Amino acid sequence: MRRPSLVLLTALALAACGSTPDTPPQAGPPPDGAATVSGAVTVFAAASLTETFTALGEEFEAANPGTTVTFNFAGSSALAQQITQGAPVDVFAAASPATMQVATDAGSITAAPTVFVRNKLQIAVPTGNPAGITGLADFADDAKAIALCAEQVPCGAAATKAFDAAGVTPKPDTLEQDVKAALTKVRLGEVDAALVYETDVKAAGADVEGIAFPEAEQAINDYPIAALADAPNPAGADAFIAYVLSEKGRAALTDAGFTAP
Repeated sequence: MRRPSLVLLTALALAACGSTPDTPPQAGPPPDGAATVSGAVTVFAAASLTETFTALGEEFEAANPGTTVTFNFAGSSALAQQITQGAPVDVFAAASPATMQVATDAGSITAAPTVFVRNKLQIAVPTGNPAGITGLADFADDAKAIALCAEQVPCGAAATKAFDAAGVTPKPDTLEQDVKAALTKVRLGEVDAALVYETDVKAAGADVEGIAFPEAEQAINDYPIAALADAPNPAGADAFIAYVLSEKGRAALTDAGFTAP
């Protein structure tokens, strides 16, 4: 019988040493060093971000299988209050630094927020502008039906700045708790005009018309975004924010009418 060669015996011995039933092969790092993201991601976002963030959320889920993004869209002041009261949230995207500061002062936000977009006010009127609205002066006309955001809401605070710059004292018929509610009054024909964001007018399409006014330049809102200090899914929070700040996210926001900070 021919004996096994020395080379073959050596190879068999090395193979036996290199693999044992108790030592499974180690998996390598994720491609490109990316961290695995999964689970639920809860995002509280200003009402004016509704259309854009909804679309970005769907894209984020497609890019990160196993994730589910849940949004709560409302006035930023109401969202900040819910956060300070302990709502389980991963990401907060506010329509003003002031409302983000409320959450920061309460200890809910510990990392510095990032301003990711800016937005500007515009007058929204029903299609055809039946009341003949031309500018902010019409908001002081008792004969006109007017909707504004409440002053504690970012769109309301911005409106106050615009009216102060124009020297106009508005006479609103209704004060709404978020910008979408004010826009709805216009879409339903319940008011002659409302002060909302450019992005909201654009999102409404043919249902409303927008009228620009010069004082809007003095009432531009910065939108900050941040992860919550006690985020239930910190990896998911960081990943979602990174997606919003990515080239694709910024392009979607720009297409919606937001401007870069």
